[in-house]
Amino acid sequence: MHSTADFKRGLKILIDNEPYNIVDFQHHKPGKGNSVTRTKLKHLITGGNLEKTFKSGEKFPIPDVEYNEMKFLYSDEDGFHFMNPENFEQINMNNEIVGDAKNFIIEDLDVKVCFFNGRAVGIELPKTVNLSVAQTDPGLKGNTVSNTTKPATLQTGLVVNVPLHINEGDLLKINTEESCYIERVNS
Repeated sequence: MHSTADFKRGLKILIDNEPYNIVDFQHHKPGKGNSVTRTKLKHLITGGNLEKTFKSGEKFPIPDVEYNEMKFLYSDEDGFHFMNPENFEQINMNNEIVGDAKNFIIEDLDVKVCFFNGRAVGIELPKTVNLSVAQTDPGLKGNTVSNTTKPATLQTGLVVNVPLHINEGDLLKINTEESCYIERVNS
């Protein structure tokens, strides 16, 4: 059982026997009365969003979820295709299930696929991925120290702010949780 004190982003809980993923939460203590936790939840199967407030200390069952290491193969009009490297079994997930993770998925990326009752319901990305810059304004020599940034479109279509010295073709380390630039990777 999980209580509201255990809440964190990505935690899976059951509400009325339905599996949800915690997208965001906030503990709130009003001046009068008991503490509450406000949450934004995403249904693991339907993808529907739910905002709900719980009393502090409320407990929730843990859904029967299983994670399998899989490798991303390719995407097409049918969705995103993944393969289990141990038994070579392949699965297909549609855009709704993959969600914003599509901004970080490149060929041969290892991810954890979440299964609920034998059905793929989501993916868990590594903390960082290396993506190349597809388009940005030209970099300027000497602009390696300033705080100024410019937008850069990465190979997956994600747009992030990067320092001025970054050029097209550079390989960047990107934080998948915050969707932000960390550093340039020397290849």
